[in-house]
Amino acid sequence: QVQLVESGGGLVQAGDSLRLSCAASGRTFSTYVMAWFRQAPGKEREFVVISWNGGNTLCADSVKDRFTISRASAKNTVFLQMNSLKPEDTAVYYCAAGDVIVTNPYLYRYWGQGTQVTVSS
Repeated sequence: QVQLVESGGGLVQAGDSLRLSCAASGRTFSTYVMAWFRQAPGKEREFVVISWNGGNTLCADSVKDRFTISRASAKNTVFLQMNSLKPEDTAVYYCAAGDVIVTNPYLYRYWGQGTQVTVSS
């Protein structure tokens, strides 16, 4: 079992930066594929960024060059650094842990409760 708790969301203006954190507990953190997803009102949950063994990452095209995922393994924490935020980035952001390197949210076993990010224009 893995428990995930996100934090760091809030209300910011377009162009600002924000860093989300996801604290994990339970099974060995480093063995999991970790990802961030987001869900805007009335829309499906969408892939944002993924991290897996060896420092490998993959970003969605919509956030490429703006968002970065990183891990602090000693703290069992994964971060999402979001720069140059846009109003269309407004959503609830979720941290997820899984066993396979996929961007399909339905294939992730563990989820946090989500944290709201609102970007005003």
